[in-house]
Amino acid sequence: MKNSNLSTVFALLLMSVSLSSCEAIAGIFKAGMGFGIFIVIAVIILIVWLIMRSRKK
Repeated sequence: MKNSNLSTVFALLLMSVSLSSCEAIAGIFKAGMGFGIFIVIAVIILIVWLIMRSRKK
């Protein structure tokens, strides 16, 4: 094995031992929720910007 493959396997093994599956899933969902909130805010800003731009004409 190359050093990079060995370090990847070691990192995955360390994470699997140190994190329980519930903590890992909770982290994934928290990241997903944050990204979803960001997308919703971006879409609302885009809609408001388009409405304001169309009223100027």
